[in-house]
Amino acid sequence: MPEISRFFGIIIAMFYRDHNPPHFHVRYNSYKAIISIKDLAVLDGKLPPKALGLVVEWASLHKEELMEDWKLAEELAELKSIEPLE
Repeated sequence: MPEISRFFGIIIAMFYRDHNPPHFHVRYNSYKAIISIKDLAVLDGKLPPKALGLVVEWASLHKEELMEDWKLAEELAELKSIEPLE
């Protein structure tokens, strides 16, 4: 699963040819979640509230880039890194 960003101990990744809807995977310590790109809803898993807030803030700034990476992943192309939250 290619990592596309990392910040504050949070790892953001995408699988190649993953199922719809477009989403990304988040790992933070022992927590894991799947987040929808469209509405930034948690599709599966759980994150602590502070980590979820940081992920939603980051994703809201990078929705277009996330969708671009989703399309690349569908084509099995190399994913682009996305700037971390600072």
